[in-house]
Amino acid sequence: MESLQFISTTPEKLANLISEGVRLELQQLRKELLHENANDELLTREETCELLSINPSTLWAWTNRGVIKAYGISGSRRYYKRSEIMKALKQLKK
Repeated sequence: MESLQFISTTPEKLANLISEGVRLELQQLRKELLHENANDELLTREETCELLSINPSTLWAWTNRGVIKAYGISGSRRYYKRSEIMKALKQLKK
């Protein structure tokens, strides 16, 4: 593991560096999620859980309640449409 030392960095500067890095990553994620070709992409259960930052039991509950629709192609495999996942997300009031 590589070590990193911050000798002349204040806690505020470090917080700003971290915030900027997170902001850039979120911008990139947003671009990927809104990409036109990505909207019809089928996601596995694992990919859907990772995208929504939830565990499989939550995904199962949401699927059973009709919050998110699952598609089956064969056997026990379930897939979710990225476009439907994005529509299921609701904007919170500010």
